Amino acid sequence: MEIIKEKAVCFTGHRPETFCQTPGLDSPAIKMIKSMLYYQIQLAIDEGFEYFISGVARGVDIWAANYVIDLKKKYPRIKLICAKPFCDHSKGFRGSELYDLNNILKKSDDVVCVSEHYSRGCYMRRNRFMVDNSSRLIAVVENYQSGTGQTISYAYKQGIDIRTINVKDYI
Repeated sequence: MEIIKEKAVCFTGHRPETFCQTPGLDSPAIKMIKSMLYYQIQLAIDEGFEYFISGVARGVDIWAANYVIDLKKKYPRIKLICAKPFCDHSKGFRGSELYDLNNILKKSDDVVCVSEHYSRGCYMRRNRFMVDNSSRLIAVVENYQSGTGQTISYAYKQGIDIRTINVKDYI
């Protein structure tokens, strides 16, 4: 699928267990973070964005992909592209997380394997692929000394619009 960069948004964010002093996933703080993520996706749609690229990692990427799938019912023009860091990426998922991932992959409009096999740099290549094919990044971040922080820094250097949801504002 051809992605029109000017109409594309990508996501980055931590896995829930990495949030400092993470409360349960049903806590008011996590619900507020998820609500802000949903709001940013809806805002992007309202502004004419049509392509949404998820790195399909646990946590923020999966939440965002599920929101895009839900919003596709109301906005059939939008597309979900899943950027897997390597082809066997799903082997690291278990239980309900594996079910969610498989459901997302099945309902996505396209799946891109950035690397054929796992390698030390495959996640960074996946993140750069997403930024290089987008004009906006929606980031859920607490720790800027992380893969999420590196993705934000790369997006900043590439000059794309960055919408940040700071976890510390809610936890």
